[in-house]
Amino acid sequence: MNKSKLIATLIIFLIRLVSKLSLRWAQRLGGWLGALTWRCNAGPARVTRTNLQRCFPEKSDAEINALGAASMRETGKVAFETGAVWEWPAEKTLSLIKSIDGEHLIKEAEDAGKGLILLAPHLGNWEVAGLFFAARYSMAALYQPPKIEELDDYMRAVRERNGSELVPANKRGVMRLFHILREQGVIGILPDQEPELSGGVFAPFFGIPANTIKLVSKLIERTDAKVLCVYAKRLPEGEGFVMTVRSVAADIYSEDLETSAAALNATVEACVRDTPEQYQWEYKRFKRRPDGERHFYD
Repeated sequence: MNKSKLIATLIIFLIRLVSKLSLRWAQRLGGWLGALTWRCNAGPARVTRTNLQRCFPEKSDAEINALGAASMRETGKVAFETGAVWEWPAEKTLSLIKSIDGEHLIKEAEDAGKGLILLAPHLGNWEVAGLFFAARYSMAALYQPPKIEELDDYMRAVRERNGSELVPANKRGVMRLFHILREQGVIGILPDQEPELSGGVFAPFFGIPANTIKLVSKLIERTDAKVLCVYAKRLPEGEGFVMTVRSVAADIYSEDLETSAAALNATVEACVRDTPEQYQWEYKRFKRRPDGERHFYD
């Protein structure tokens, strides 16, 4: 057995082991791991601190420390929730969603008779959000294969088990998204990952130029699709999640690419400000900088 296959086997074993826990205990263990990561000032903790200092310059060091520690605990919970999200029967996982905040927005989008783009930022548990909307629609989403190739079949199976269609993150996959939207279908996109420079445009996110995906703006322009922002907000003490649906900034429909991208980021930022501790601050969102700007991260 080669090294990568061994690692993949171990990861799947651990996910299945964690799936034996209740959600409350999974979140407790994940929270403890996140707290330890923060105390040890590990790499994710350092990136989190940098991002928080940049995005919330008005906060004191004590406030940054408190928010950073809370964020790392929530990140640990995301990791340990994977067992429930991927290994439990879909119906059991969906039962963790206790309410829907903004359901009327979904109905309005459905009544519009157009394609629907669901923006799912790395907030709360985005895998839960994907599972929920896959159960409601025949939804498609872009899929980037994992770095460990041997995990690919497993990840596809667990994500597609509830009706989601994973399309490759290449030209063929993008064309499939255009087709689905023109047929008044539903697609999901992670709007807060850095694209390659050729696929992005710099637009403000928390007042900082961030390399922002162009694809959403192009999909809107060419298909006249409607857009909503969605996330599964974590409730305390293992109680489950609130599926949260938010309208988008009006300028996201602008034909001007930079204006549309700025509105996309403003939409995500508004959602993050609702529950900042549940955002994935350990991601290097500002890794690529405009020409002449210094890098943010070590």
